[in-house]
Parts: sequence; C-alpha cells; structure tokens
Amino acid sequence: MATPEPPLLTMSGITKSFPGVRALDGVDLEVRPGEVHCLLGQNGAGKSTLIKVLAGAHQPDGGTITWRGERVALKSPVAAMRLGIATIYQELDLVEGLSVAENVFLGHEPTTAGFVVRSGSARATTAALLHRLGHPEIDPARAVGDLSAAQRQIVSMARALSHDVRLIVMDEPSAALDPDETANLFRIVSDLTADGVAVVYISHRLEEIRRIGDRVTVLKDGRAVAGGLSADGTPTRDIVAMMTGRNVAYVFPDRPPAPPPRTRTPVLRAEGLAREGEFAPVDLEVWPGEIVGLAGLVGSGRSEILETVYGARRPTAGRVLVDGRPLRPGSVRAAVRAGLGLAPEERKAQGLLMLESVTRNVSVSSLSRFSRGGWIDRAAERAAARTATRELSLRPDNPDARIRTLSGGNQQKAVLARWLLRGCRVLLLDEPTRGVDVGARAELYAVIRRLADDGLAVLLVSSEVPEVLGLADRVLVLREGRVVHTAPARELDEHRVLDLVMEGSPTS
Repeated sequence: MATPEPPLLTMSGITKSFPGVRALDGVDLEVRPGEVHCLLGQNGAGKSTLIKVLAGAHQPDGGTITWRGERVALKSPVAAMRLGIATIYQELDLVEGLSVAENVFLGHEPTTAGFVVRSGSARATTAALLHRLGHPEIDPARAVGDLSAAQRQIVSMARALSHDVRLIVMDEPSAALDPDETANLFRIVSDLTADGVAVVYISHRLEEIRRIGDRVTVLKDGRAVAGGLSADGTPTRDIVAMMTGRNVAYVFPDRPPAPPPRTRTPVLRAEGLAREGEFAPVDLEVWPGEIVGLAGLVGSGRSEILETVYGARRPTAGRVLVDGRPLRPGSVRAAVRAGLGLAPEERKAQGLLMLESVTRNVSVSSLSRFSRGGWIDRAAERAAARTATRELSLRPDNPDARIRTLSGGNQQKAVLARWLLRGCRVLLLDEPTRGVDVGARAELYAVIRRLADDGLAVLLVSSEVPEVLGLADRVLVLREGRVVHTAPARELDEHRVLDLVMEGSPTS
C-alpha cells in the first residue's frame, strides 16, 4: 500500500476571536499536494476567517501553521503569496479601472532594470494564462470594469497563476458561472492538481463537492466537526447533519394542490418584449399567487429579461403591463410605483447599502411613508422595518445591526422585507440563493412560497435547474435569447431542461 505524501499544509489548533465573537475555536486542517480539499460549513461557521488566516489577512490568536514541513508565520498576504499560497475570494478584489493585464500583475509587475514596467511582457504572459484557462477571447488590454462576472472570475484565477503557487484557495468559484463555465473550471482544477498544486475549494453546492473533491473538512460554529472525510464516500445527509447540527431534507415547500384562481388580468404581462443583441421577442405572464421560473445558461437572456421588465434596461421592442396598464419603458421609478420589486443577482453591489443598518436597507424604498415636514420619523421607520423583518424571521432580530454583519441568507431576507414594506405585488428574483448556505436556502424557499401563497406574483431566475423546478409553478426555458419551451414545472425534469438549453428549438 502506497504511503501518502506528507502534508503540504497543516493548520493545528487555530483560534481567532473578534470583539464578542470566537470565530475559530481550535480548528485543524491538513492539505496534501495535488488534492482538492473541500471546506464546508454554513455561513458563520468560520470558513472565511480560516482562509483569511491562511491568506495572511488575519493573524491567529493561537495555533500553528506548517508549510512544506516547516512552521511559518503568515504575517501578510504578500508573505503567503511568496510561499506559494494564493486566495481567490468570492468578492473578487480586482481594480475595475485597470486593465486585465494590470490586475493580473498588480504588485509584481515585470520590470527592466528593476524600475521600468514591461507592459508588453505583462500582456503577453496574461494572454498565455488566459489561454491556459480556456478564455483566449479575453483581451489583456481591456478594462476589468467592462467584463462580465464570469470573466472577472477567470482574471482573478489568472492573477493567482501568475505567481509560483503550490496551493490555491477558491471561495465559491462557481457562483457566477454557468454549467459550461463550471465544467471549464473543473478542467482547470484537474490540470492544476495533476501538476501537484493543491486546491482548497469552498462551495455551498454539495453536488460540486462530489464531482471535484478528494477530501472534506466540515466547520460548524468555529470548530472542525469532521476532517479528512471522503468527498464521494460520505452520504450527503451526513454532511448536512454535520454542517447544521440537525438533519435537513432537501425538499422544497409543497406547491398548492391546484393553481391559484386566475383574475381577469395577469398582474404582470410582457408582450413581444425584446432587446436587440440580448433576447428575442418574449411573451410571458405571471398571475397573482404564481411563481414563474426562467431557466437557461448564463448569457441566454434570463437576467436581461428580468432587468428589462424592471425598467433597468430599455426594450427595443414590446411592452410590459401591470394589471393591464403599460409601464413607461426603461423607467425603474415607474416599475416600482406600479408594484414591482427586484432582488438583484449581485446582492451586495446592487441590492444593499452595506454600511447602513437593517432598518435603512428595508425602508430605503419607502422613506416617503416616514417623512414628516422634511424629517424622517426614525421611530416609525424602525418599527415598520422590524415588523417586516420579523415576518420573514430575519436574524438577528435587531433593526440597528449593520447589514454587512448578517449572513447571506439574512441579507437576502432584508431585500425581500424592503419590498414587503413597499407593498409590492410582483417580486423579481435573480439568483435568490447565490452565496446562501444549505440551511438558509430551505428558509428562503419557504419564504418565497409563502409570499406566493399570499398572492404575490413571482418571476424567478436561477442558474440551478433543480431550484427553478422545485420552486416554480411554470417554467420558460431559454436558449440564446429565445424561449424554446414553456411548461408546468411538474412536467419537466432536470435532464429535459438541460437538453433544451443545450440544443432546444423554439416551440409554440
């Protein structure tokens, strides 16, 4: 029997506290050369703190770190990178105003005689790295701010590979990727590990862990409750039980036994809605109490349809009607006044005021309700926000908490509470559970279903086909900007939807 290679990295008894919180409580982690070691846990379990210790961004209060057999102190991100440890965070730390090549070599620019930056060399090397990553179409001279979320992820990976790395930490790397992009990511990871590079992989998607992982460490409440488990040999229910401390069934809320009774007019209707170069004319309708899902790959037009309905994009053809009355095209103000609310895909960048309180994030679209002679009635604002958040069981039950301190699931609840307070009648959801852990997903699914049961109309976009099929009553399948199939969710399964998005043809 072959003797396992000695560990590349060993973290032993790592502790880290912040005021009032013990984030890490004696965590152990061992990573071997050439393996994919998956780090699992709910939001707040300590994953982010642990990888920041590994990246040199946080200094541990206690414990030891051994790298390639020698004890080390990772006093800064630069020190970690010099050892060969690179971290790709979920919230990508790229500089939007700089080019792709400038971001890739930021802080270690190739120079001549130690002081003249060789920009041509940087662009050539960046182009080679992007080709290795399967994305030769990304121009090294292009500004990062002009790239899609998926392309930015690739640039961040190229930056990590521009160093002589032996271990790469990937925090939710597939969150912004479609299935094809995710398959390319897995190919890249396979190539890296074949070269002896180790990968610490963090994901809420347990099906990914099965496909890509070798071993698993599970964190809960700042402790490692399991380490070195087989990624494909440990039952999913056991992993979920370790993450949550209880058994969680992967079930969606029951749909009503019969569709909700239809009024004379759908609350939301799109007629021949189109944007040149993004999606072809689409007709859709959503009735009170109904959840309609849009399924398709990234780039199929799903999010663009949602944003055009909301008025954030101006259509080149067609119109949107609410209760039979057309909306002014390209006007978010008109959409909100008509009763539409959007929970955007990029929750932190587009949907939240990260430095503000829960109260202000919930009330921001309804401030006129609390205005008295030009002044905001803070007590009334706070009380209304608290009522809305309690209805959704947002935790902690503290309207004065800063929104940035909440978990992803509770931040999403705050966005939903905003539209409940506003009294919206149509809720537009773009990737509602992105970056949300297993337990919180189940809560959000229950909230969305309950809102629909209470008469709200919901239009949902998700990259996860099981999520669309599990939540929606009806599904529109999109491919390359066209609706290729429409059917009740009960009549579809994941394989059928994937067949349609890959090679479907428009159907009537």
